[in-house]
Amino acid sequence: MFDVIHSFREGLQKTRKNFSDKVGSLILGEKIDEAFLNDLEEALIASDVGTGTASSVLQDLKDRFKRNELPTPDAVRDRLKQVLHEIVASRPSSFSLTASPSVVLIVGVNGSGKTTTIGKLAYRLKEEGKNVMLAAGDTFRAAASEQLLIWGNRADIPVIRHQEGADPGAVVFDAVSAAKARAVDVLLVDTAGRLHTKSNLMEELKKIHRILSRELPGAPHETLLVLDGNTGQNALVQAKMFHEAIGVTGIVVTKLDGTSKGGIIFAIYQDMGIPVKFIGIGESIEDLRGFDPKAFVDALL
Repeated sequence: MFDVIHSFREGLQKTRKNFSDKVGSLILGEKIDEAFLNDLEEALIASDVGTGTASSVLQDLKDRFKRNELPTPDAVRDRLKQVLHEIVASRPSSFSLTASPSVVLIVGVNGSGKTTTIGKLAYRLKEEGKNVMLAAGDTFRAAASEQLLIWGNRADIPVIRHQEGADPGAVVFDAVSAAKARAVDVLLVDTAGRLHTKSNLMEELKKIHRILSRELPGAPHETLLVLDGNTGQNALVQAKMFHEAIGVTGIVVTKLDGTSKGGIIFAIYQDMGIPVKFIGIGESIEDLRGFDPKAFVDALL
């Protein structure tokens, strides 16, 4: 556990500093009263956990304060850690694929780190002994399939792709057929993320979803939404839009090593109830980490 917490602390430096500066320093040495608790709520909001989450957390602390259960700053900190942990542990973050082949649909807007996430996830699964295949379903963005091919080559993983501008549904159909024929364990499907054509994008994703379900009953077995950690509260808007369209089963928060807005993870759990399954905390191919709720909270406080 120490190694996990240490890696989280290293990868979450900016978020941890932002969180600790605003929350931790407020707790240390302060007199515990109503004014202090109100200041703590403002500090949580400023740390990008969201107003709803901050309000929920502080209500718990205020109720306990009134019952004389929080006499010291240490008691406040310990309870704060417990409440935050309860939020991010409220949904299972495990990533278990039992079907063969299992299909993981990857969605998200352009620039969120979607293609990089697919490459890192493919590498991770292969290291676990899985036979992995990639499907280049983003046929709209120039060079999208080429980027995916580069990641596939790095990990020696096959990529099913068509020419730029092809029907994404046809790519997915061929990829499922190939996955069956080659006894693939996991098929990772990339998709387009052109948010400026929102309605067309969502219809395209629904079509891909239908093709997967038709060609492989039960698929997709996971639908992962990739969110850029730098976007903060805007990530919630994206999450709601994708979830309403196709039903998201898990979230990947990327670029957490370069942002101070990692508190958004609490808001995702509180507002959406969708588990975070992976976080990206570095540039290397190994830096896609399974989300560990306890290690995450311990790293922040």
